[in-house]
Amino acid sequence: MRIKAVPGASRDALGGMLGDRLKVRVSAPPEGGKANKAIAALLARELGVRPTQVEIIAGHTSPEKTVRVAGCDPERVRALLGGGPG
Repeated sequence: MRIKAVPGASRDALGGMLGDRLKVRVSAPPEGGKANKAIAALLARELGVRPTQVEIIAGHTSPEKTVRVAGCDPERVRALLGGGPG
């Protein structure tokens, strides 16, 4: 899953699609991995998995990240990305 991180937001929320990326807003600052942890927690909550199942595999220090989610129903990911079932 490709995301666009927006750290330092007023609240944690998914912000819809931005091109081919899901916009993820988190209130945590982009320092010391705090924003990355908040992103993992938010995505885990939205997808119904544990935060440890969400792994940032690229873009650790960039707003544009690639995330892998283990043990998640692909239909749920498509729905989150706005693609709906199928």
